[in-house]
Amino acid sequence: MERWKGRVALVTGASVGIGAAIARALVQHGMKVVGCARNVDKIEKLAAECESAGYAGTLVPYKCDLTSEEEILSMFSAIKTLHQGVDVCINNAGLAHPEPLLSGRTEYWRNMIDVNVIAMSICTREAYQSMKERNIDDGHIININSMSGHRVVPTSATHFYSATKYAVTALTEGLRQELQEAKTHIRATSVSPGLVETEFAFRLYNSDPEKAAATYENLKCLKAEDLADAVVYILSAPPHVQIGDIQMKPTEQRS
Repeated sequence: MERWKGRVALVTGASVGIGAAIARALVQHGMKVVGCARNVDKIEKLAAECESAGYAGTLVPYKCDLTSEEEILSMFSAIKTLHQGVDVCINNAGLAHPEPLLSGRTEYWRNMIDVNVIAMSICTREAYQSMKERNIDDGHIININSMSGHRVVPTSATHFYSATKYAVTALTEGLRQELQEAKTHIRATSVSPGLVETEFAFRLYNSDPEKAAATYENLKCLKAEDLADAVVYILSAPPHVQIGDIQMKPTEQRS
């Protein structure tokens, strides 16, 4: 990770869970991390914790609603002005609503598409353009995907969410191909976790906290820190190694 010291990483959805763990890990390794979310209170608290712990890097909180292209473009403009640009882009922000295919509400389907697919694609495009205009040839774009981007489980509440994650799988491979066509050594990687103990289930089943809690009670789940370790491993790989996709799930998880 030595070569990343002092360089800039953008982590979307950095206020809680996987995003917060990744932001913390990159700051520990000396990176300047711009952590964005709609609510930055928790990122500001995390930034203070990183500073008091004496970590080598810094965490810069940034308020951004990823469903607004205007706000995303404004964020990248601010990063360019204040920190030159983005060297690593971690597309972590994602969400699920329990909206089945036969009875789901269109507005919630659209929200999942907007955050999980469109926002990720805009951030990817802008991160690449930021790297290109500064002749950065060793940047990295990492998409936090899901095992739901590789198989469909018989749970109607997550079928549409799964479709958005299948899109992430296709977009990451498409990105890798386009980066090769552009004759650049910028790399693209997808990380696909199974059950991770975060606020995800509580947001998915926000009207049924008991059901949400039960999601994590039947087996020893992955921790957000496990995902952060995977991201550090990816960024630590030598320049000639491109890790396409890390699929990881709890040892006890069946599918």
